[in-house]
Amino acid sequence: MSESAFDSEFVDEAVASFGATPHFGDPSGEQWALEGGRALVRRPDLAVISVSGADRLTWVTSLASQIVTDLVPGASRELLILSPEGRVEHWAGASDDGETLHLIVERSDVSEFVAFLESMRFALRVAVSESDVAVFSSVRAGANTPESAADLPGHVWTWEDPWPGVVEGGAAYFQGERHPGARTPMMFHAVSREAADEFEAAWLSACPEAGSRRRAGYLAWEAMRIAAWKPRLGRETDARAIPPEVDWLRSAVHTTKGCYRGQETIARVLNLGRPPRRLTYLQLDGSRGDLPAPGTPIEVGGRQVGVITSSARHADEGPIALALIARAVPVTTVFDIDGVAAAQEEIVPVHGKSSVSPRHARAPTSRARPASAAVPRASAASARPWGRADARRHPARHLGRGPRRRHRRRPPRLRQA
Repeated sequence: MSESAFDSEFVDEAVASFGATPHFGDPSGEQWALEGGRALVRRPDLAVISVSGADRLTWVTSLASQIVTDLVPGASRELLILSPEGRVEHWAGASDDGETLHLIVERSDVSEFVAFLESMRFALRVAVSESDVAVFSSVRAGANTPESAADLPGHVWTWEDPWPGVVEGGAAYFQGERHPGARTPMMFHAVSREAADEFEAAWLSACPEAGSRRRAGYLAWEAMRIAAWKPRLGRETDARAIPPEVDWLRSAVHTTKGCYRGQETIARVLNLGRPPRRLTYLQLDGSRGDLPAPGTPIEVGGRQVGVITSSARHADEGPIALALIARAVPVTTVFDIDGVAAAQEEIVPVHGKSSVSPRHARAPTSRARPASAAVPRASAASARPWGRADARRHPARHLGRGPRRRHRRRPPRLRQA
């Protein structure tokens, strides 16, 4: 396939508008080098928000799905901002240097995120601004570590994505033996914009004994992300997506912290219900050269049951995709997506229970009760506590014999003389 075909198929308009490089002529080789810790990706599609002030950690903790009050320099957390209904509104990777809390965010979301934070400041001692830094991403493997990047020119800090680990307070929906994302732990390096080129050159020339390093494009990163089942804001989320649907409780939500927007929805889904939709991994038929674009509907029997959220051509697994579908769709269902067969690999299970959900939770009942299960009127009445005044008005009911019937008194008969 030509390079122009790669560009048109894989790079979405939003990322291309930020100047992301799709590839450097060898997408598969770039992906292999990336997974081995020997490739670096420049990420103009990401931005950084800085939050300074004495109240920054407690303030962000009160707003977000994650606890950051105990965040120390060098530690990394992932967090979400939810709506009151529990829907995903913003995503961030958080790290703190002791004076400023740094949030890596999607560049397409940075303006709305800053506006939200500004609207929630009130009288607290915090200041919010967008940082003028460049972001690079790589994989922690071999000689590529946060410590090795920290010594390079222009480096400010590194955020290590906790995915796919289950953090403290997290909950996992995929509970298999080994998560595929464990092979490619992701790192994001914030670099002074003026020294971005110098940092890149120094990184590429470092550790020659570990093998030649190279640049990698956006296509290689997306293929690796999709194969790692990592959700992304604006791709795997829409206006009604909630974290359990995409297995984001494992790394971005502290299920027991409380006191944040959307916590009621999270608690209800974990303990009593199931997510209405589920993220699934698709292995696509490789006989065709094109891929289903994000947003392509998935139908079964003429009815839409889901939508493609991301797709890519993986160096080893071929054409792959992530999709958000109705939870009840069986895992064995093979989809026909515009003539391309797509087999599922389960991420969020059909039964909808996480690692912390009650195993024997009572199934929700329908509104209509069968005749055999109708509640007698007497039992419904006996549920109300009776006081002394009620006993005086209805003594028979108080004794369990039902209300006393009142009879009209007959007039006395007159004797005939």
